Amino acid sequence: MTEQRERTTFDPTEMGAGRFYRVLNSVVVPRPIAWVCSRSAEGVHNLAPHSFYTVACVAPPVVQFTSVGRKDSLNNVEATGDFTINLTPEPLFEQVNATGTDFPPDHSEAEHTGVRLEPSERVAAMRVAESPVSIECTLHSTVRLGDSTVVFGRVQFVTAWSSAVRDGRPRIEELRPLARLGGNEWSTIGEVLEIPRIPYRDWAEDPSIGERVRDR
Repeated sequence: MTEQRERTTFDPTEMGAGRFYRVLNSVVVPRPIAWVCSRSAEGVHNLAPHSFYTVACVAPPVVQFTSVGRKDSLNNVEATGDFTINLTPEPLFEQVNATGTDFPPDHSEAEHTGVRLEPSERVAAMRVAESPVSIECTLHSTVRLGDSTVVFGRVQFVTAWSSAVRDGRPRIEELRPLARLGGNEWSTIGEVLEIPRIPYRDWAEDPSIGERVRDR
């Protein structure tokens, strides 16, 4: 019989938003980072990391990131209608972190941190030149949830370094993405595990599959 371990409890109704936010950030890990490049109505380029980020829909292709509070990224996307999401590669760790600084809206994080931007293919927002993958998006919609806003972007185009693409897709060992953990902690990809899914027909035909899985 498996030993029952003691558990510490975290109740959001008792802890308050700030303290509970730290708990969520520590357990929803690792989180991919949307390095969002947008531009203001005045033409100022903004670059900021958002770690509440994922794919929202396959057909049509839609990605999403969350602005916790009203950040410049959200204001710009609503004002201009497009943005890019750039992969955050390990060699740019310091720059990615520095673009999270709360610069005033009329300052460009890219200029302050030395991140080179270049024109995108299909949208007016710029992309990060040294990022191996860039996703070009137009604003699909936003959803307000409490103190945060979820931004949905319709994917119009994806570009990737040719050197990072094999067998028709970008390869993780070439991308070397950063991810966010709890507090000030970050992670790299570390060891990559690969395993195929098991079709149910295989389970039904070979009961030993289940036994092997359970025994691990």
